Amino acid sequence: MSTRIAFLKGHGTENDFVIVPDPENVIDLSPAAVAALCDRRAGIGGDGLLHVVRSAAHPEARDVAAEAEWFMDYRNGDGSVSEMCGNGVRVFARYLQRVGHVAEGDIAVATRGGVKTVHVAKDGDVTVGMGKARLPEGDVTVSVGERSWPARNVNMGNPHAVAFVDDLAHAGDLYSPPPFSPPAAYPEGVNVEFVVDRGPGHVAMRVHERGAGETRSCGTGACAVAVAAARRDGADPAVTGTHATYTVDVPGGTLVITEQPDGQIEMTGPAVIVAEGEIDAEWLENAIR
Repeated sequence: MSTRIAFLKGHGTENDFVIVPDPENVIDLSPAAVAALCDRRAGIGGDGLLHVVRSAAHPEARDVAAEAEWFMDYRNGDGSVSEMCGNGVRVFARYLQRVGHVAEGDIAVATRGGVKTVHVAKDGDVTVGMGKARLPEGDVTVSVGERSWPARNVNMGNPHAVAFVDDLAHAGDLYSPPPFSPPAAYPEGVNVEFVVDRGPGHVAMRVHERGAGETRSCGTGACAVAVAAARRDGADPAVTGTHATYTVDVPGGTLVITEQPDGQIEMTGPAVIVAEGEIDAEWLENAIR
């Protein structure tokens, strides 16, 4: 490991990330190293880490290298691996554009949740093609304290449980994962969204993300919320033939989610790089001992 490792810090609607450029996949980012870097007191701090790798250099993405040059090797703040992060892929694309790896316009980014199409503007918002939602069958319930709610099971490449509540305060502190049932619905854990209505086509949410706790925003969660809200409201674009758009307020800002008649979901929101610097490799090695 070199004595210095380049990093950047970015966020999408205040869902923040440590960005580690590593085109040839030579940096050993163990779960402990990721957790140390994402520690908000002893490290750089972030809800997660974006490991920037050429698809051809990563065993999980080599088969899509001809389709997408870059692979978002996403890690949760506790060091665990995740399939996809909607806010993260916008920030990932903004980083690629910032350093000149890609030009503005449409680009493809490989993720564990599939190859995503991203439209990058030089300034302003970034739009991500998030793919289609899957709606697994079966009843799901989530709980906080003495309260329980039915939840919609939505999979956006990662699992979500969406509960509509009367007050976002009912979600509690969201430090710990809200209990859910049945356990078989989410064998690897779940992101849980609590949602209130703000008006027609307008909702607000709080979220507990697997491996991170409550975050200021969750892009895949906002997509799951929009799909669940549309179905609750009797809107299925595949049936109506018209798109469904929801404005989703998160603690860190606002995202606009559109589901097309073919099922494809687009998410639009900001992506900001706020800092860059170097990690001391000796510190990192000591931090994970």
